[in-house]
Amino acid sequence: MLIDTHCHLDASEFAADRSQMLAASREAGVGAFVVPAIGVDHFAGVYQLVEAHPDVYFALGIHPLLVDQSADTDLAVLRERVEVARAHPRFVGIGEIGLDFFIPGLDLERQEHFFIEQMRLAKDFELPVILHVRRSVDAVAKQVRRFRPVSGIAHAFNGSSQQAGQLIDLDLALGFGGAMTFTRALNIRRLASSLPLDAIVLETDSPDISPAWRHPERNSPAELPGIAQVLAELRDIDRDDAVQATARNARRVLPALGN
Repeated sequence: MLIDTHCHLDASEFAADRSQMLAASREAGVGAFVVPAIGVDHFAGVYQLVEAHPDVYFALGIHPLLVDQSADTDLAVLRERVEVARAHPRFVGIGEIGLDFFIPGLDLERQEHFFIEQMRLAKDFELPVILHVRRSVDAVAKQVRRFRPVSGIAHAFNGSSQQAGQLIDLDLALGFGGAMTFTRALNIRRLASSLPLDAIVLETDSPDISPAWRHPERNSPAELPGIAQVLAELRDIDRDDAVQATARNARRVLPALGN
């Protein structure tokens, strides 16, 4: 069974055809969808999806690109929501959280404050984390080493082999998706082909990061089989083996997926 470990199905890009998109994704073989919230204003929409679809799982967090728009009190709101969500069988952890050093002009000190407090929350409740690591792997890894969450995923990983090894040693899996399908993405494809298979999970980041055959159109989880095929080709293994291994890895780092 294919597991999309990172897809923003609550995004407005899916408002017109969300049910049809999900049906097409299921028909393509996707059996579980992990939707990480990106801010407190998005929590209600994510909950609606989860209640309407038994194969949708969720995480709660405040995205680093939204911290400038978030109130300090949002961290308290997040903690309250997490306390309630812990009882939900499809709650996978804290996310999407992290640091983004790619977009210029962001308040990096505020980003770090929100990230640290959310890592503390994950530690307090012994929950996995779904991490945003764009141009920030070393800084994120520093906090992972500090707080030692039980497990998690470094989403859309594009660091060095050394950085990958550090995160793997910290019990994190690395997410690979549409970027891997571009032949010019030499570093990502090298990592996908050479890292231990048990460290890799699949994702789409829908509606973003469309694979090569869809770019620049909207992405969706229905593209995950093609992404799995690319991973299999890069590693010279059967697609079924890639699907089974990545699903097993996803369940290991996000144990709620086994429910």
